[in-house]
Amino acid sequence: MITDYSIQAVAINAIPLIFAITIHEAAHGYAARKFGDNTAYMLGRVSLNPAKHIDPVGTVLLPLALILMQSPFLIGYAKPVPVNFGRLKNPRIDSIWVALAGPGSNFIQALIWLILLILLVGLGIDEKFLISMSQAGISWNLSLLVFNLLPIPPFDGGRVLSGLLPTRQSLALDRLEKWGFYIVLGLMFTGIISNLWMTPLLNFFQWLILLLTSPLQMLF
Repeated sequence: MITDYSIQAVAINAIPLIFAITIHEAAHGYAARKFGDNTAYMLGRVSLNPAKHIDPVGTVLLPLALILMQSPFLIGYAKPVPVNFGRLKNPRIDSIWVALAGPGSNFIQALIWLILLILLVGLGIDEKFLISMSQAGISWNLSLLVFNLLPIPPFDGGRVLSGLLPTRQSLALDRLEKWGFYIVLGLMFTGIISNLWMTPLLNFFQWLILLLTSPLQMLF
């Protein structure tokens, strides 16, 4: 049975999560279109309409389960935006920028949520729901940023690594794509991803957004 706390937690997390995932996927499609591939645009995936990107398991069930379990990390995913890398003007280089567009959007969103939080606290606006939502927005976006940077295909970090490697090694890495999700699940259960990837990078990006907003913090 869902408790009142859980209902409140779902309400607080729903808006920033939907924004985080929707903008992440739309950013991939937007970048792909800019670099020459209209596939996502023609399919209506360069859109801020959440319905275009929501995956029942990754966007709803998985985050809900993590919230109810009070997991230290909040992770979710949407339907991947289709990209025909062969249509990009410079496939190897452009694919890196297309892959980075999603995590980059999460970094910007985390920054915006932090700015909102600083303003709410600094101006003495004691609106607990908005404050909690801002904190959730920071957590969701940083978690999605770091998780998607995993250097394993089909995650964005895997796409970036594939674009940086020499052709032979890149093709070998790409062959792992159909097993990538299972590899990550295994690494999650062993705690390797949490200890060696999530925690260090989350700490780094938290430090970075705090550094970037330090002038605003000084005003208050």
